[in-house]
Amino acid sequence: MTDWAGAAFEAVMDRVSSTHAAVGTRFPLYADSTSGEWTTTSRGSWTGGFWAGLLWLRALASGRHEHRSAAAETTQRLAGWVTSDTSTRGLILWYGTALAAGRGGDASASALREGAARHCRSDFDHGLGVLPWGSVFGGPRLLARVDGIPGLVPLLATDMDPRGPDIAREHLATHLSLWRTTPIGTPAWVWSEGTWLPSPQPQRGWSRGRAWLLLALADACRYLSPEFLVDACALLGADQPLVPRAENRPDAPPDTSAAAIEAVALLKLAAAQSHTAQSSAMRLRATEITRRLVTDFLSGPGTQQPGGRLGGGCYDFGRGLATSHELIWGNFFFASALAMQTGLVAPFDT
Repeated sequence: MTDWAGAAFEAVMDRVSSTHAAVGTRFPLYADSTSGEWTTTSRGSWTGGFWAGLLWLRALASGRHEHRSAAAETTQRLAGWVTSDTSTRGLILWYGTALAAGRGGDASASALREGAARHCRSDFDHGLGVLPWGSVFGGPRLLARVDGIPGLVPLLATDMDPRGPDIAREHLATHLSLWRTTPIGTPAWVWSEGTWLPSPQPQRGWSRGRAWLLLALADACRYLSPEFLVDACALLGADQPLVPRAENRPDAPPDTSAAAIEAVALLKLAAAQSHTAQSSAMRLRATEITRRLVTDFLSGPGTQQPGGRLGGGCYDFGRGLATSHELIWGNFFFASALAMQTGLVAPFDT
């Protein structure tokens, strides 16, 4: 076990326990940087699966029956999202069930995931080539957003229906094509008068845009075809900071959640290929990212805050929403990267 990663993982799991005690049956979304108090939702919003995933990580680490029960109960509270009109069902119902249905052996979670895949397949719009962003969160329904790909790719690719993998490939291919369309790297597009137009939000240079796409491509390498490794490598670059700014602006704060997502994506990409210099470089960068998060952003001894809190996450800089906070999805991917590096889970367990 890597000592620094093991100690950091234990601290994050302690934070999971204190968070669970504080929020009860609600879902944590983001926590104030000073007080540590969580803003919560009743149904989980697009991040509910990450809270369930964190509880499953805690259950696997501790082996305690009460931790497993809490994780299973939280996962089942995601059931209302199965038929919701949103492509974030991938984020919610893959990451909320992956550990449960796999390592956890939870049959109810498996059934939940199968139902989600079935409804996403049914709702797919072949005319647009995507499962639309949807109407749940307001705004235009016919959006193609890069955060509507991760989770959805493995959810559909592992669908029991043979049409699932083809739909996953079509959904990813459309988003890849849009990402490469001028202006390159635009993270969201709106369908208007028979064509895709750049959406004003999120803006080009948004930190999580590249990270989400990299994660989706990593899962595609495992669940669809190794050919997607070429697309993933095209997103990598030595000039990319370990912890990016939330937006491409000099006054933008860091976004540790984007860094944590990239770390997990890199570990998955490394695992999807044989032992090569490239896979070693990917693991090294993932380790460098994770260590930077531990060293510079994780609260613990010598700080003014309780341990196990990953700060420096930016939800939405443009709206001034939670711009330097602890974010539940950042915690999930950070904990997942640490768990992979300590050997608690394998890269494609999540």
